[in-house]
Amino acid sequence: MTAVATWPVWAQAGAVALVAAAVVLLAAPRTAALLSALGSRQQIREDAPARHRAKAGVPTMGGLLIVAAVVVATAVAGGWTARVGLGLAGLLGFGAIGFLDDLAKVRRGRNLGLRARERLALQLGLGLLLGGAAAATVGTALQLPGGVAIPLGGAYVVFAALWLAGFTNAVNLTDGLDGLAAGLAAAAAAGMAVVAARRAAPDAAVVAAAIAGAALGFLSVNRYPARLIMGDVGSNALGGGLAALALAVGAEVALAIIGGVFVAEAASVLAQVAYFKATGGRRILRMSPLHHHFELVGWSEPQVVRRFYAAGGICLVLGVVAAR
Repeated sequence: MTAVATWPVWAQAGAVALVAAAVVLLAAPRTAALLSALGSRQQIREDAPARHRAKAGVPTMGGLLIVAAVVVATAVAGGWTARVGLGLAGLLGFGAIGFLDDLAKVRRGRNLGLRARERLALQLGLGLLLGGAAAATVGTALQLPGGVAIPLGGAYVVFAALWLAGFTNAVNLTDGLDGLAAGLAAAAAAGMAVVAARRAAPDAAVVAAAIAGAALGFLSVNRYPARLIMGDVGSNALGGGLAALALAVGAEVALAIIGGVFVAEAASVLAQVAYFKATGGRRILRMSPLHHHFELVGWSEPQVVRRFYAAGGICLVLGVVAAR
């Protein structure tokens, strides 16, 4: 156990967040240059808004740096526990699936990675494993605001797998504008750190703080106009890490509220697809996910990001209050 593990939880969280942010800030320029030299460059969807063509060729897979920073910062804190292991397993496991997706895109030279069913099968398989670990660690009840617990029994593992895959994909869908997913993930992770600390889980709070610091540091190269893109390895790692931490502290509902923008982005895609099929080709939105709709309405990319940040801030406050 390191000396940091003996500090008060707020001191631990602050120190770990600073370490993670510092690792990203110091390594980001060289990481971007290395990824570019290795040919890891952003591929743009053919149906993406026209202004996104300018993003083609920007180094991607920068999420590898986020993952490394979280692991380093957590190791500095020490105090390894089952909750820390679960959070890092979510981060690394779902990040690995995102890495495979990114690698396929780079090799093909197109924005086509793993097939949807392949990606979902990997996510659900990993989710079942982590769900089993969570059941053994924290039990099989779903915790609701107000101290209400719903026992799920054997169904908990299935719920956990669906939760992990669902939230991870929600973060992934949000990663479409410079700085959007990183900024919202930093806020959500900070909120999870508060929730974990209040629930007497300082170990989980430290991992959440490391994620917050790494995501915030990543904005130094990912804010508009981005010089490094996190890729699926980054968005999947952030989503998986946060979702796994929520399992570890019984805060799934709280994270769904805190990460309300992520949930809205995923819901916009589901609603668009369902309405399109039900009406034979009509659309609710000009384009999904939701951030692309507002782009096509006429908002600039920085405007969308700022306004989604504001919505994320409101969700953060509501989620933290609901989790008390």
